[in-house]
Amino acid sequence: MRGTKFSVIGMGKYGRSIAQILSDRGAEVIAIDNREELIEEVEDIVALAVTMDATDAKALQSQNIDESDAVVVAIGADFEALLLCCFQLKELGVKRIIARSNDENQKKILQKMGIEEILEPEKEIGVFVAEQLINPSIVSFLQLPDDYEVAEIKPPKDIESRTVEEIGLRSKYRLNLITIKRCFEEDNGDSVEVVQHILGVPTSSTVIQHTDTLIVFGTSRDIKRFIEINN
Repeated sequence: MRGTKFSVIGMGKYGRSIAQILSDRGAEVIAIDNREELIEEVEDIVALAVTMDATDAKALQSQNIDESDAVVVAIGADFEALLLCCFQLKELGVKRIIARSNDENQKKILQKMGIEEILEPEKEIGVFVAEQLINPSIVSFLQLPDDYEVAEIKPPKDIESRTVEEIGLRSKYRLNLITIKRCFEEDNGDSVEVVQHILGVPTSSTVIQHTDTLIVFGTSRDIKRFIEINN
């Protein structure tokens, strides 16, 4: 992600988390909000933090907003301001606009404006909470089209201490194991910390441990079936 440049407008909790993740992954991030206190909170985590009115075309232009690879408009409370901001961005020729929507009506209005990439935080959170209630083994997941998802799951009891080949994820359950998060003890001098690391691409001889987190790809039905059979 290094060499990419993103602008995130709206530094509420949602916008800030997006800015933080992008920045952590090596992107150049410009954070924009009209509230100075929120900008002060993100100054140390982004390349540039600017207090300004994101509905003002001249203010946006002054930050060379059109040079961004993408602009995320994460304004939450003021939908009118979000719409005006999106309009100004389109007028300035921004090539990729991703906008936040709080309900179906807002989503339809944004689509009418020609905004194709729409974030729905409340819906995303609701789906995630429901999924965790149904399947406590699921740590997190990403929904994809056609009922597919990428899920982080705790190892079901029956697969602990077994190899990837013995489990037969692909042959028995139609699932692909993307990678494994594994906990390691690390001595930092003053104390021993438990730190989670990515193992990379698992081999057929990789043994699943109790504290692992498996990242798998498949249909939601196959993932649930795998958890149910092995618990």
